[in-house]
Amino acid sequence: MTQYEHILGCLTGTAVGDAIGLPREGLSSRRAVRLFGLPPCNHALIAGRGLCSDDTEHTVMVAMAWLAAAGDVGRFRRELARRLRWWLVRLPAGIGRATLRACIKLWLGVSAERSGVRSAGNGPAMRSAILGLIAESDEQLRALVAASTQITHTDSRAEEGALVIAATARLIRAAGDQRVTRDDVLDGLIATVRDEQLRDKLLVAIEQADGEADLRTAAEALGCPQGVSGFVNDTVPAAVYCWFANQRDYRGAVESALLLGGDADTVAAIAGALAGTQTGRDGIPQPWLDGLTEWPCTPAWLDRLAKQLASPDPQPVRLSPWLLLLRNLVFIPVVLMHGFRRLLPPY
Repeated sequence: MTQYEHILGCLTGTAVGDAIGLPREGLSSRRAVRLFGLPPCNHALIAGRGLCSDDTEHTVMVAMAWLAAAGDVGRFRRELARRLRWWLVRLPAGIGRATLRACIKLWLGVSAERSGVRSAGNGPAMRSAILGLIAESDEQLRALVAASTQITHTDSRAEEGALVIAATARLIRAAGDQRVTRDDVLDGLIATVRDEQLRDKLLVAIEQADGEADLRTAAEALGCPQGVSGFVNDTVPAAVYCWFANQRDYRGAVESALLLGGDADTVAAIAGALAGTQTGRDGIPQPWLDGLTEWPCTPAWLDRLAKQLASPDPQPVRLSPWLLLLRNLVFIPVVLMHGFRRLLPPY
């Protein structure tokens, strides 16, 4: 696979996983199955169609900020902070508490170096896979992940979790058409993790996936029998498990994330990013691609973004802020209607 194919798979894999998972966000694994059934899963937000949430929006903002920064990490930080600030006023339907507080601080004039708040949420991890594919070196990758994380989250666990996802995407790209082995992950990734809890959970995730444990057993071992929380040390091992247990099977990776329950859209978006990096866009089920009713960030626009990210002479790619506001004004009532639907049986 080419660099372009890896990047396009990552971007599209994030968007599709996010859209498939969004209707199940916040539901226990049991309730999600009662409402939406067992696999095969399909888009279920409205009339068999799917829309993306903040997971995809943040990934796109990271990619656009990197293009605008032309490789300069300091400028990347400022460009991403500017995009996050304006993203808030375009009325996103979903936003984490830490990210909301950080965006408000940015609007109050706090610099991007000081806007982050003390939180170990999964926001930075959900936008970091693409950085593993576009960073030019391991050193630059660490700097980009740190810059992306610290704008919103200052807890070192949030940064390390984001780095794990970015480094995993990089590991997948390095493997090319080969499967990533258990030793690749243990020696090239987990051995570098400093946080003991995250390292231990990642080891459990790989052991469960490599041992072909069933999903219920894996969920118990990962400490999320009823659903994955938004704590980065829960989200990242769960997403890594979903990908590693289903290598070269995009559908399997995303459906595993859905069946775990909890923060399903973020886990599915991250697992989808990793799986899409490995399979490319051609490995994503066509009905899932066809059901993605996203605008103006369409699959064709993601393709244009991927081509610039993979280009030796990349140029900035733009989206109209007014179109994004219009999109969110449509998206918000859809999400509200879906929320009211959850109040009805089956329970």
